[in-house]
Amino acid sequence: MIVAIGWELYERTRSSLALGLVGLVNMVSLVGLTMPAGHLANSYNRKRIIFWSTILIGLGNLGLAFVSAIRAPVQWSYAFLLLVAAARTFLWPASAAFVVSLVPQQHFAYAVTWNTATFQLASVIGPAVGGALLALFGHFCQSPAALVFFINAIGSVITATLVALIKTRHFVQNREPMTIKSLVTGFKFVISHRLILAMLTLDLFAVLFGGAVALLPVYARDILHVGPVGLGLLESATPIGAIICALILAQLPPFERAGITLLRAVAVFGLSIIVFGLSRNFWVSFLALVISGAVDNISVVIRHTSVQLLSPEDKRGRVSAVNSLFIGTSNELGAFESGVVAHYFGPRFSVVSGGIATLLVVLAVSWIWPELRRYGRLVATTPGSGNSGA
Repeated sequence: MIVAIGWELYERTRSSLALGLVGLVNMVSLVGLTMPAGHLANSYNRKRIIFWSTILIGLGNLGLAFVSAIRAPVQWSYAFLLLVAAARTFLWPASAAFVVSLVPQQHFAYAVTWNTATFQLASVIGPAVGGALLALFGHFCQSPAALVFFINAIGSVITATLVALIKTRHFVQNREPMTIKSLVTGFKFVISHRLILAMLTLDLFAVLFGGAVALLPVYARDILHVGPVGLGLLESATPIGAIICALILAQLPPFERAGITLLRAVAVFGLSIIVFGLSRNFWVSFLALVISGAVDNISVVIRHTSVQLLSPEDKRGRVSAVNSLFIGTSNELGAFESGVVAHYFGPRFSVVSGGIATLLVVLAVSWIWPELRRYGRLVATTPGSGNSGA
């Protein structure tokens, strides 16, 4: 879907700003629905939330397929993207919190690693196949993206079926009414826990400024000149790096110095984005994205494991929602920021300046939250204590 919507919007509008608006649409959903999504993940059956959210994602893709097939105004594409984004907003906190009940806590870090690896594997296959299908269908179809969207809708039905077959159920112990107080509980916990706040802040601003992937259609068509197949490969580069990293991490014990490792990983991420922005060689650009995906996976494992283990069960869904808000906002607002800067100053300036800003963010977070540098082994600590885990 990511490849198809990016290619079609740029094909029809020739505007990097149109690509940035995709991020803005997703961010609107995240900001507006994250707190209710976190409340539902704590107060209702998480498995059902995951199931129905997946169905809505499928319906959104059917809508995108229809818009593409009849060449409707691109505004309708943004409308169906908003539906998909809303469904994903409810899916993320329920899914993240549900995984904790599927495995013993001592194995949770490994579960996160393998969960990330399987997601990234799909992220490799999806863009690569999407780019190939766009090129193949483009020879005999005016709207090849429509077929890609339709295939993705079928994938959502398959996913929902697999979710329905999971035997583990989530039983709500203390269902709370949806009030302002219950909605902001997750935010209050994150703000009071300096270690979690530091990790989420680092991710928020690093991805905000390092959102180069939003401009991949521009690089594929106008800078690297590799077409839709090359776009699919570029979209796959980041998850390829993440898979390689996940397979390595799965063989290693949990990080002994998680905080320093996290800071170093984000710094390397910023450097790889700078290299990608400056490169005019496809394979150098591809390798830079692979490296960015590998180190980003380290960040994901450390952050996600820490957020779940440091959060009490009665707040886990709402804290997961806040985590999703930070992640999603950084991704989508980063895409919008990259599109706007590229529109006025050019794509290369947008990407390189973002990588430099990421390096500055690492220095700032390390100075403001020194406890992050002292954060040791990935273990559960007393919630709210700010214990370094060393």
